[in-house]
Amino acid sequence: MNAELSNILFLDIETVTSVNNYSRLSERLKVQWARKTVFFKRESTQTDEDLFNQRGGIYAEFGKIIAVGVGKFYEPYPGKLGIKTRCISGHDEKNVLIDFKNLLEKNSQNNLRLCAHNGKEFDFPFLCRRMLVNSLAIPEVLNHPGKKPWEVPHLDTMEMWKFGDHKHYTSLDLLAAIFNIPTSKTEMDGSMVNHVYYEEKDLNKISSYCIGDVVALALLYLRLKGFDLVEQDFIIEG
Repeated sequence: MNAELSNILFLDIETVTSVNNYSRLSERLKVQWARKTVFFKRESTQTDEDLFNQRGGIYAEFGKIIAVGVGKFYEPYPGKLGIKTRCISGHDEKNVLIDFKNLLEKNSQNNLRLCAHNGKEFDFPFLCRRMLVNSLAIPEVLNHPGKKPWEVPHLDTMEMWKFGDHKHYTSLDLLAAIFNIPTSKTEMDGSMVNHVYYEEKDLNKISSYCIGDVVALALLYLRLKGFDLVEQDFIIEG
């Protein structure tokens, strides 16, 4: 396997609001949420509760992680590239984070690099913040305060696509579309995760969606680096 591909762990997280209903939020946190929503654009009829249900899950202070999807390249046989995936999911956020932390520490001796789409703005800091909330030490591969940008081994496919242009957000789904990469967005998208989790109570559906994003992420990385895509037969869970 090309050395450039051998030590990358691709990841994607799925998050939801910390509680299933705004009414269950503590009064102290309701006050803080109200202060935060002052800066949101909202329709005249939208309440703090409406905004919490729609957007609370994307903030580490008001959300929680229910799934972490990961993937790594492997060689099914010499000269052939494949992707192995796994999803760590559950209703107990602390247990999800402990399992993910153990996975990182198990693989950290191989100069592990983490890659996510918009990971530097979302996935990586969200993971670190929620680990602290759950009284967990942040693994070295995630913990880089005070380091210079070139000292941080994180990879971000959105940053790779920007080429220094910081004006626009470009979604993984859009990049997958222009590079003709299949995604899991046909069944659901990120805006539906909270509903699927709390109303449909379908964590398996969310886990499958998360793995789909990890595969799309890894394939996008290959395209951005000029490599051939992986054949579907060599994309496995394991």
